[in-house]
Amino acid sequence: MSQAQGHVSGPSGRAMPPASAPVEPQQYLTFLLGGETFAFSIKSVMEILQYTDPTSVPMMPDCVRGVINLRGSVVPVMDLAIRFNRQSSPVGRRTCIVILEIAVEGTMHRFGVLADAASEVLEIGADAIEPVPEFGVKIDSRFVRGLGKVGAKFVVILNPEPLFGAEELGALAAPGADASR
Repeated sequence: MSQAQGHVSGPSGRAMPPASAPVEPQQYLTFLLGGETFAFSIKSVMEILQYTDPTSVPMMPDCVRGVINLRGSVVPVMDLAIRFNRQSSPVGRRTCIVILEIAVEGTMHRFGVLADAASEVLEIGADAIEPVPEFGVKIDSRFVRGLGKVGAKFVVILNPEPLFGAEELGALAAPGADASR
């Protein structure tokens, strides 16, 4: 973008905000899944629940474990490991369900995500978030917002909207559908 539009390009070619508007670091809830660290923006996280067995619902995609009752609301619970075409982790004492509230096609919905363990809330500045590489990422790049650099490691910051999109889940529920899409 040009300077006339109020943005300049940084060394990585990404647009940077005007110098007069400092970018505040965003907070992310990190969690473990199959030995890897993932994160969701804290803005979409409602709460973290101790694991309880979801009630199975027929004809749901394999990645949807079932539903739970959250104070009178039916909330679907997704196993991200299966959604990412991996083996589901066994339920352990630290297994939890992260409740997210996100907009799907303009309407707010609540979803549960199975995690091996909730980790911590981290602040990650916009300058510490790298774009998704075009190779080497083992999950669909539409599901990844970026890679947050935390010390010498990276945290995979997930984009929840595509994970729960009606079109995506509808395609997964179709007979013969590929769960890795």
